[in-house]
Amino acid sequence: MKKRHTPEQIVRKLREADALLSGGACIAEASRQLKVSEATYHRWRRQYGGVEVQALKRLKTLEKENGRLKKIVADQAVDISILKEAAEGNF
Repeated sequence: MKKRHTPEQIVRKLREADALLSGGACIAEASRQLKVSEATYHRWRRQYGGVEVQALKRLKTLEKENGRLKKIVADQAVDISILKEAAEGNF
């Protein structure tokens, strides 16, 4: 079973890796201490490289709000469709 890391955990682990790398460790050693593969480390670095924890939390709230707004728009589209059919008398 795969272990999923939250974005906050990933940012923390990348900071740990930066500290290890600045201390003279190689990427292989740093990823081994973080208990992830080198490929995972590089994927995380590409995806979350310069992101702060606060920015991730803000992004998560914005994504949640965006989903809520999309649901509202879809509901309104259905309501408009129903009203158009009722106005035409095709019910």
